[in-house]
Amino acid sequence: MADEFYEKAFSRWQSLAKPLGGLGLFEEYVCKIASVQKTETPDISRRVLAVFCADNGIVEEGVSQTDSSVTRIVAENLSRGETSVCKMAALAKCEIIGVDCGIIRKNSSQKSPSGFYDFFIANGTENFLKYDAMSRCDCELAIQNGINLSLSLKEKGYNLFATGEMGIGNTTTSSAVLASILDIPPEKVTGRGAGLSDAAFLHKIDVIRSGIAERKPEKKDVVDVLSKVGGFDIATMCGFFLGAQKACVPCIVDGFISGVAALCACRICPDVRSVLLASHLSGELAGKIVLDALGLTPVITAGMHLGEGTGCMTLIPLLDMALEVFFKMPTFRDIKIKAYEPF
Repeated sequence: MADEFYEKAFSRWQSLAKPLGGLGLFEEYVCKIASVQKTETPDISRRVLAVFCADNGIVEEGVSQTDSSVTRIVAENLSRGETSVCKMAALAKCEIIGVDCGIIRKNSSQKSPSGFYDFFIANGTENFLKYDAMSRCDCELAIQNGINLSLSLKEKGYNLFATGEMGIGNTTTSSAVLASILDIPPEKVTGRGAGLSDAAFLHKIDVIRSGIAERKPEKKDVVDVLSKVGGFDIATMCGFFLGAQKACVPCIVDGFISGVAALCACRICPDVRSVLLASHLSGELAGKIVLDALGLTPVITAGMHLGEGTGCMTLIPLLDMALEVFFKMPTFRDIKIKAYEPF
């Protein structure tokens, strides 16, 4: 629902000397940012991407091309600025923080990757084909960690949040969570992730179907679903979206996995939707399904499915351009011509 700040931003767009609504969804997003920030001068200059990293026990069922050791390797690369999203974030002038929600530690001396926020709960989740992914208590802790992170980043002055993730097996957990919440067959929401053969893909679907049948998550209880078939990354990101709403900071949804986390947050608190900005339509099979469930329209349709928050980084420069027009474009009055009339 539009408030006074949304309406004032909308009026500003209508006054600019250009075709009405000419920038389409970008105009709506600027209005939404103004509404979330409760200001007539929306500002996204202090932006930060949180990349939630965790391992998933379901990987032992052969649902991914690689094993869980890759999660830590990529997380370490992220800490050194060497992953795809790091290169994109530099151009987008966006800071990155890594979040260790449950990356496997080989021994008691191994810690979170350098510079990461340490929200480690356990050495990844359990294999949800055999056990609940996590206890309800640990799930609630992960959600609270995400809320606390949002509030902490708001206190540090950040005014735009972006979400990303990294964790081998997390397209499997995301598909299981989405199938459970929406009560639809796993084959409708399961993709190939980082890449699977036809046989491995069918096996992945069967594992998800069997896991849901074994765990019997209660679709109306998001915490129950997350604890039974989810992951620490999704649960912590769910909390991050909840915290963004509480902190009044607009938050960009990346792709399929962060979309599932956002949907979980919206099922817990419907007001979360008011702070969400959809970056792109994921190339994952369920990308459109999750955005439709959220009621969000993505800006970018490029078949991306890289993860890490790369979709968010693609959107940010486009938002900068929209704000440049919003603040610096002359009005019809400035150039002394009659304003366009909406019909």
